[in-house]
Amino acid sequence: MDQAVEMGTRHRVSRMFRDAADMGLTVCRTWAFNDGTYNALQLAPGHFDERVFKALDRVVAEAGRHGVRLILSMANNLEAYGGKTQYVKWAWEEGVGLSASNDSFFSDPAIRDYFKVYIKTLLTRKNHLTGVEYRDDPTIMAWELMNEPRCTTDPSGDTLQRWIEEMAAYVKSIDKKHLLTVGSEGFYGPTSPKRKETVNPGEWHDSYGVDFIRNFNVSDIDFGSIHIYPDKWLQLQHAKLDEKLKFVRQWITAHVEDGEKELDKPVLTTEFGLSHTTEGFDHSHRDLFYRAVFDIVYESAKQGGAGGGAFVWQLAVPRMEEYLDDFAIVPSEKPSLRRLIKAQSCRLAKLRQHGEGRGGDARRALSACAGLSS
Repeated sequence: MDQAVEMGTRHRVSRMFRDAADMGLTVCRTWAFNDGTYNALQLAPGHFDERVFKALDRVVAEAGRHGVRLILSMANNLEAYGGKTQYVKWAWEEGVGLSASNDSFFSDPAIRDYFKVYIKTLLTRKNHLTGVEYRDDPTIMAWELMNEPRCTTDPSGDTLQRWIEEMAAYVKSIDKKHLLTVGSEGFYGPTSPKRKETVNPGEWHDSYGVDFIRNFNVSDIDFGSIHIYPDKWLQLQHAKLDEKLKFVRQWITAHVEDGEKELDKPVLTTEFGLSHTTEGFDHSHRDLFYRAVFDIVYESAKQGGAGGGAFVWQLAVPRMEEYLDDFAIVPSEKPSLRRLIKAQSCRLAKLRQHGEGRGGDARRALSACAGLSS
């Protein structure tokens, strides 16, 4: 959305979706929020910049034009693009906030009402290019309540759980056509003591108030999501590459198993990445890391399991250096990774085509696979 606002960067959106289609990618996860910052979508509670909303319209329309569906995230636990910090600041400035704590986003009635106004405005938005309301648009695959929600002031998880249940029910009261997920990283909590002890990367997660199985075992939540960053999560142990790969396999496999046995829902790895700033980093490490993630997802999909897909954090196009973090890649500049991503797209598309016996998505993905060498 941010790239679609200005004329000088709008072409990057088209380039991204074109590159994605060329790699056989079928779903893009991106932000549908920007609160109170530069190029803000929401200028103040319930007040929106039409210029920026039209930019989001362009993203949706352009994705549809390239046969890519969207997972749109509606808020940020982090401060980037405003996040829950901005909502708390708004309530405090208006004299209605109960606390200056960022976690009051989840419990303060006024802030919850702010967020509901945003949700309703977003879901009922009529795209100025297509004339279709977002809640009716098939280009949108799913909504995500928040990127990486955490509530450290309540390690029991009760506060975050109540918020998830309330907001999920509110989304579904407006839009029953689209899928919905939470957006959390997948840390296990108090209701899964064995997983918490054997799968979580360390004790530091205990204060996050996140509880994977409990959070996603909500009737209005349609699929699970996990993130994985072994560089950051295992850095205290100074983990070597083979240790990181072992953890990656254990982390994803455990969540996929729980998706099947505990939740009866798909599980998407909606973010994964390897940092280029880690000591001893080599670009070949990313190839091994991506392959490990992709292989688990593919084997699960092949067996009809819960492993629904994996999303690289983050893909970009050339000349976006000011937006890139230490996990970002430009596929056109990394041929081996581009081939790896495309090969994963192609083998999943083949499974989907055989399973559905139809499927425009599968046909579009397979059309990108012509001439692909193994």
